[in-house]
Amino acid sequence: MTTILRVALAGIALIGGAALAGPAAAQNAPENGVLVIYGNQKCPTDQNGNEIVVCQRRNADEQFRIPKELREFQVTPDNKAWAAREEATRDAGATGVGSCSTVGASGATGCVMQQVRANKVENRKKAEDQADIP
Repeated sequence: MTTILRVALAGIALIGGAALAGPAAAQNAPENGVLVIYGNQKCPTDQNGNEIVVCQRRNADEQFRIPKELREFQVTPDNKAWAAREEATRDAGATGVGSCSTVGASGATGCVMQQVRANKVENRKKAEDQADIP
């Protein structure tokens, strides 16, 4: 094994050992000044115990799960997928049957279909909201 390779492997071992040294080392740096710790992990401090770190303790079972605040995700116009937004604009400028326009024969028939689709989405959302209420 060459000297350069040995030095590189020793450096990786040192970095890896330093990363696992702290009690709450599995988490990233504190977010907004708060470090999330799980189970019976200790809140990290400096060697003299002088540094104050704000820690939020969570159940150990939650450590490798998606955080609760991100699990119940609602699609809004701001976070709607690009493909879904693009599909909504696909029929822009269309005329004729099923187009929901005032131009062309039977253009208004598309307006009814848009209302039916919107009503189905609204009814599904209402049913989900009702299911969530205990």
